[in-house]
Amino acid sequence: MPSSSDMVPIVIPSYEPDERFPVILKDLKQAGMGPVIVVDDGSGKDYDKFFNEAEDLVKDLGGVVIHHEVNKGKGRALKTAFSYILENMPDAIGCVTADSDGQHSVNCIRNCIDALVDHPDNLVLGVRDFTGDHIPFKSRAGNTITIKVCSYLCGVKVSDTQTGLRAIPRAFMKDLLDVAGERFEFETQMLIESKDKYPIYEVPIETIYDSKENHQSHFNPFKDSVRIYKIFGKIFAKFLFASLSSAAIDLLLFHLFCKLLVLCMDTAFYVAIATVLARVLSALYNYLINYKLVFNSGKKHSSSFPKYVVLAAVQMGLSAGIVTMLVWLFAGVPEVAFKIPVDIILFLLSYYVQRRFIY
Repeated sequence: MPSSSDMVPIVIPSYEPDERFPVILKDLKQAGMGPVIVVDDGSGKDYDKFFNEAEDLVKDLGGVVIHHEVNKGKGRALKTAFSYILENMPDAIGCVTADSDGQHSVNCIRNCIDALVDHPDNLVLGVRDFTGDHIPFKSRAGNTITIKVCSYLCGVKVSDTQTGLRAIPRAFMKDLLDVAGERFEFETQMLIESKDKYPIYEVPIETIYDSKENHQSHFNPFKDSVRIYKIFGKIFAKFLFASLSSAAIDLLLFHLFCKLLVLCMDTAFYVAIATVLARVLSALYNYLINYKLVFNSGKKHSSSFPKYVVLAAVQMGLSAGIVTMLVWLFAGVPEVAFKIPVDIILFLLSYYVQRRFIY
């Protein structure tokens, strides 16, 4: 159990809450847990009764209710709470975030706090079990797809990408203040930012849904999904830009070297030399832009560069070998009909290998 010195404030962002909101606050107060930091994300005067009651409930636990004048999004509400804790609670080792709609029980919140105390440098996720029939289809499908995409594109493997129950170390809270994302996409950004910095520790929690879940949720299936997948799209777009720009540089250098070498060579061997020189320089460019821009790697070049060279050689050999074999097996079919799909598959595999093993 946490000691009195292990302060872990409970952060509850809330926008237009219902009667479930004061219930969770009463349960926390009865359990003697806190302090509780509530952020009213611009809910408006119609919801003042809930936040007035919240102020009375959290005051005894050393908490506070912070108000946004207008709705700014869950990500901004979390950042507001992080800033408050960092400025006013120097003894806090981190915080735990929970939703205001009753999906997170007191026991689950307590288990995540305990996990943070035991693993103070980890990002703790309260993960749900999505295998039951009572789970709404959109929640199960959305989580499954996002898990796969997050793992492939970002190398972050978790069981629940959308959980709002998270225990966050103090140092990570400080880092997250500068991370992009003001709404639900902020929680996805949090997972990406944790990679290679804060190991993820998962705590199984109850999966609570009621008949009002879909009606009361402020997650917009279209707008917020677009925001989330835009994050993943930007990551892959950087890799695509690196590859296309490398190809353009390769062609430009090849043309330049051919123009220069033909002046001092009498044979067509200058083409081979130009090809090698252009490929070496464009590959070096590709390695460096992937290292810095795409994967933001912290590994030493002495470790990553040799692996990159091996990958480039293997990829080139596989492309040549597979296309040659297919042309031999299916005589008469244009070579480009095989070259394009083979190189696309190798391109996707190359991204995974670079993200997983090189950078």
